[in-house]
Amino acid sequence: MASDIWKFLPQRLRNRLPRMLGVAVLSTAVAAGCWLLGGLGLPALERALYDRALTTFARSSGGLSPDIVVVAIDQSTLDGVRNNPTYARDFGPYPWNHLLWARVMEELSHQGARAVLFDGVMDEPSTEGSAELELARVLRDTRLPVYLGVATHPRAAPLPKVEPVHPPPAQDFGEGAEPTAVARVLAFPVRTDGRALPRLESESLPGMRQSHNLIPPVTPLLAEAKGFGLVEPEVDSDGLSRRTRFAYSDGTNAYVTLPVAAAADFFGATELVFSGRTLRLGQRELPVNPDGSAELDFGGPLHERFRIVPVMALLDAWSLRQEGQRTGFEEEAVFRDRLVVIGPTALGLGTPATTPFAAFVPGMSSRLAVLENIFSGRFITEAPFWVSLLFALGLAVLSAVLLMTVRSPTLELAWLLLAVVPLVFLTMGASLALGRVHLLGALPVTAGLLSSLGAMASNHLFANREAAFIRQAFSRYMEPRLIEQMIEDNRLPRLDGEERELTAFFSDIRGFSSFSESFQHNPRELVRVLNQYLTRVSSALLREGGCLDKYIGDAVVCLFGAPIDHSDHAVRACRGALAAQAEVSRLREEFRKKGLPDVYTRIGINSAKLFVGNFGSEQLFDYTAMGDGMNLASRLEGANKAYGSLIMIGPRTYELAREHIEVRELDRVRVAGKAEAVTVYELLALKGELPAQKRWTVKRYHEALALYREQRFAEAAGVLKAQLSEDPEDGPTAVLLARCQKYEQHPPAHFDGVANLEK
Repeated sequence: MASDIWKFLPQRLRNRLPRMLGVAVLSTAVAAGCWLLGGLGLPALERALYDRALTTFARSSGGLSPDIVVVAIDQSTLDGVRNNPTYARDFGPYPWNHLLWARVMEELSHQGARAVLFDGVMDEPSTEGSAELELARVLRDTRLPVYLGVATHPRAAPLPKVEPVHPPPAQDFGEGAEPTAVARVLAFPVRTDGRALPRLESESLPGMRQSHNLIPPVTPLLAEAKGFGLVEPEVDSDGLSRRTRFAYSDGTNAYVTLPVAAAADFFGATELVFSGRTLRLGQRELPVNPDGSAELDFGGPLHERFRIVPVMALLDAWSLRQEGQRTGFEEEAVFRDRLVVIGPTALGLGTPATTPFAAFVPGMSSRLAVLENIFSGRFITEAPFWVSLLFALGLAVLSAVLLMTVRSPTLELAWLLLAVVPLVFLTMGASLALGRVHLLGALPVTAGLLSSLGAMASNHLFANREAAFIRQAFSRYMEPRLIEQMIEDNRLPRLDGEERELTAFFSDIRGFSSFSESFQHNPRELVRVLNQYLTRVSSALLREGGCLDKYIGDAVVCLFGAPIDHSDHAVRACRGALAAQAEVSRLREEFRKKGLPDVYTRIGINSAKLFVGNFGSEQLFDYTAMGDGMNLASRLEGANKAYGSLIMIGPRTYELAREHIEVRELDRVRVAGKAEAVTVYELLALKGELPAQKRWTVKRYHEALALYREQRFAEAAGVLKAQLSEDPEDGPTAVLLARCQKYEQHPPAHFDGVANLEK
């Protein structure tokens, strides 16, 4: 069956392609509408597919980052500072005073750190004002580039509008900090190419947004820190961190995130520029989405991507260095020429984040990913919508073509449940892993599923229409119960043609010309008698599951094994032929009583692989079969005349039905136009129903046939002559006797025991 599908695939595509494309286009249009309107839960499905693809296919295999080291405020540091009397006295309880960070920054400078990003805020003055002054002194003396985080709050005082310049000019804050001076330090020049920056705001009540303003760091640090950036969580509607927006607005000024503030100095940027799908930061150009965002390539969990050093280790290293001792950091060059990101990792500190890789991870995980992606250029961006739409249409077309061509319930279920989503998932994963491109998944999944459902609905609708057509088309050829069984078993024939093995039946009235001459003065009676004959013969064939092919005058052509795929088609054909002969015998008796002419029927049966389907023209077509096997069945019907037999069957029919029938091997014949000889048989009865007298006749015939093939014609003639005296009505015996007597008198020049079956 699979080979048939591929053989007739082009024809099926031509016949059904408009309907397939219609289903695919409609499904894609509905899916696109739902995506654009946010219906059917597609945004949530998209996030789930993206997260799964990201964590499966976009894990980095490069190990720890060579450029970034994390200094963690972890639980060991909290415990270590609390349990160390000197540290507890100098730094106080957590959150520690700024003196601790002065020591940490001093040690990082000594270790050769390139720059420090403090993923936190320093906007609360210490109880002792000297602590932040000490930190400011260390930053000034060491010239270590330190970037501090800035938080926002709804009740913070708004900053005035300024014309930001980067790097900002030196500011003399003195004892206080003028709002305009603070704004010049915190704001950042951003060109948006006409697009609006996302606002610093939060949802206070459902449907109500509340604006946020920046909380400036303590005054001494405003002048000494290298830069400032937002450390607000950047989350999607479901609370997960997947992307960054790079810059935000409070409605007055623009502010960048902490990673951007640091990267701007590294790339010599004087402004942040959005242009189309590109972000430019000095010498660095990065791909972004049309709305200015970019999705993060986390590369894996925090501990898989970065070396993590506890704050406690740096404090201890500073203390040892004050005592003139060396630490292990120098030998390993842990911090030399590296970016250092300081942030909390202990539970309960800071604002935890949830990423596609894990829940409740340190909040700095996303900002670390942003920083690394800026330096590596490995942001993930969404594919243009038309690309995802084209992918969705392609999947919809594939689903429709596959399901509407094969029309297999098993394939329909497997494709719907096991193929569409994995296919989209693998495609998404490949685009993420190979191109860092987010190809939409929910849209093609929806289009593929809708197209599959549409194809299945079309299949079943078409099947119902086809079933109705089958009932109408085959009601003249088959018994209604067999048609309903064929439909119930979902074994509808492929009307566009298929090759299968079946058995062909041909019958004809012997001497029909003489028979019809008896009615030359009453043609209506001839029609009535012929209709009665055809009805009785056809009924016998239909009872055995035959499909009436056609009537050609008095001839009946019938197929067994199509359209219903009966495995015992040869046996059914033999039973039907014997039943038809029995009906003709009863009909002869009825005709004799009415004074009508006698009637005999000759039958030819052959089994072979034939091409079966609807054949004809646009005006008229019939379900029939074609092939050499059909021609041989017709020839066998006509050959009965030469052998004096009534039912002749071919070799394949005998092979398939031999356990169920009684036969006589008649001869080996060569059909006109063929070089190969075949053995033909006379069908006599069903197994066990042949009378003893006829069985003896057949036995003696076979003995004579063997002698004939050995060219012992006189001996064969003797056997046949003796048997013919006992069974004078046996036609094949008389025919073979005449042939043996002829060859006895006139031996053939070239004898191979094969008779030529002329047209």
